[in-house]
Amino acid sequence: MRKTNDIDESIVRALSADARRSYADIGVEVGRSAPAIKRRVDKLCEEGAILGFTVRINPHSFSRQTEGIIELYCHRNTTPEMIRRGLSNHPEVVSASTVTGDADALVHVSVSGTRQFEQVLQRIKEEPFVERTKSSLIQSPIIRRDNAVPLID
Repeated sequence: MRKTNDIDESIVRALSADARRSYADIGVEVGRSAPAIKRRVDKLCEEGAILGFTVRINPHSFSRQTEGIIELYCHRNTTPEMIRRGLSNHPEVVSASTVTGDADALVHVSVSGTRQFEQVLQRIKEEPFVERTKSSLIQSPIIRRDNAVPLID
């Protein structure tokens, strides 16, 4: 698999935000023609970097080789919807779930390295519903089922 570049990453960010955007619209944003965007999207699909639509990407194709888990401890009266809305603003968030136990939610993030992890953690800490966090970096995934069908939307 070839290394992606800034244009590829910009295209994937645009598709991740709205996979139905036209190639012409994305082209205006990244400074390329619609046919050039289509060729790049086709190539990314062919190489396995884009796994499907709505866009599921191989994080290692886009320099996101560091993953972490953030435990969120929220202020009283914080609802799951408030957490969902706040975390939706952070593209590095892979998944988030409310949980039992001391923490209110667990957040899985995928980033390019520890520096970006610190930056994302700081941005999440600044969300108005967050009282405190506890974080861990993932060393080696043991089992990963990216194609698992979620039980709940």
